[in-house]
Amino acid sequence: ISLTEEIEGKQRRRIICKSILTAALIAISFIFIGKGIFSLLGITMADFMVAGGILLLGMALMDLLTPEKTRKTIEPQTLGVVPLGTPLIAGPAVLTTLLMLVDVYGLFPTLSALLINILLAGLIFSTADYLMHLLGKTGLKAISKVTSILLAAIAVMLIRRGLLQIIKG
Repeated sequence: ISLTEEIEGKQRRRIICKSILTAALIAISFIFIGKGIFSLLGITMADFMVAGGILLLGMALMDLLTPEKTRKTIEPQTLGVVPLGTPLIAGPAVLTTLLMLVDVYGLFPTLSALLINILLAGLIFSTADYLMHLLGKTGLKAISKVTSILLAAIAVMLIRRGLLQIIKG
């Protein structure tokens, strides 16, 4: 919400659609070609978890520690793709989880769960105007900071799990 709070309604809706479409395309593509790419590049799931965790941690720390006035504004034309579509919606945690879910539950249940979650994200983003009105700027800033702390915790979990897998060999 904080990324789009200065953008008008019609353009915000376009950004939401673009972010949902981007996330869906990346996640679905990753389900089908992720393991092949890993194999081709010699990357393990643990490597991906550590790298993704580091990137997520960097994003979370930037949001937590960078004063608003010094933040670089993101062009609305690219906002739906990066950072909303990826890595925020379809980021390392989601992509890693998808590959594990396909192994455990199969392709159809994983794709179904992915599509339901992406639709839910779109629904939540669509209510952003209402949430902004309800919470106000101060409430949004507070929620944004808490969300960044949760993102940092997810990042640390990814790094920890990846490192433990690497150590176990």
